[in-house]
Amino acid sequence: MLMSMTGFGKATVEVTNKRINIEIKSLNSKQMDLNVRVPHIFRQEELPLRSYATGILERGKADISVTIENTGSDIQAATTVNTSAMAAYKKQIEQTSAELGIAVPSDWYSVLMRFPDVLSNDNVAEADETEKEALMTCARNAIEQLMLHRRAEGAKLEEFFGQRIATIRELLAAIEPYERERIEKIRGRIEDGLSKIPVAEYDKGRLEQEMIFYIEKLDVNEEKQRLAQHLNYFMETMEAPAGQGKKLGFIAQEMGREINTLGSKSNHAEMQKIVVRMKDALEQIKEQVLNVM
Repeated sequence: MLMSMTGFGKATVEVTNKRINIEIKSLNSKQMDLNVRVPHIFRQEELPLRSYATGILERGKADISVTIENTGSDIQAATTVNTSAMAAYKKQIEQTSAELGIAVPSDWYSVLMRFPDVLSNDNVAEADETEKEALMTCARNAIEQLMLHRRAEGAKLEEFFGQRIATIRELLAAIEPYERERIEKIRGRIEDGLSKIPVAEYDKGRLEQEMIFYIEKLDVNEEKQRLAQHLNYFMETMEAPAGQGKKLGFIAQEMGREINTLGSKSNHAEMQKIVVRMKDALEQIKEQVLNVM
């Protein structure tokens, strides 16, 4: 069963007057690219959290955001405003404004509060064991939700690929009547050309050999057989355990090679139209394969 790299999950766990919230989202990427944002209280738990998430997610660009809300009735304001830092920043902005000839901010508070060190926390504590366990429980729940989302998206991709593979199969079968017609036209065109040459003397046996050789160069049976095998292999790979995205991409590349060769050998307008439709279906497959884990 396929699994998409795109997903979203969130979870909440409450413990000791705190509510821990985790949101995680992932998009497609060739490798595992994980960004983790945690409050200072959980800085020591960032590496274990990162290691656990990487082992489950395997591939994709993922963002994990951890936030904490105080829920106790005895909450004390631990954050203070550093007025000295605000005054220093304000002075620098006024000097810069005078030097550059630009207006000073109309709302000083909204500007100054964004600078580093303006807000400070004088009561930063480390998480206790209960809070650490709650963090990992919340992370497991959020990642589980994301994986469920990935599986649902993977099911949609399976249906999408199945439809495109079926389309290519139908188009491949539609080539056959035009293929026989093409050979007869090539033979007739060569013979007609020879008949128009005045006093042309040629070895008919040798001509037949050369004609067979020429027609064999345009034969597409091998390409058709290999393409059919690639289509079967693609469907078989989709039924394998998750983590087949790269493999499906390689199979799609091989399918493209056979389709391109069919187009170059076709030498027939209707066959070339069919090949163009094959390429369109394959291009859609290649685009979506990038989302498969």
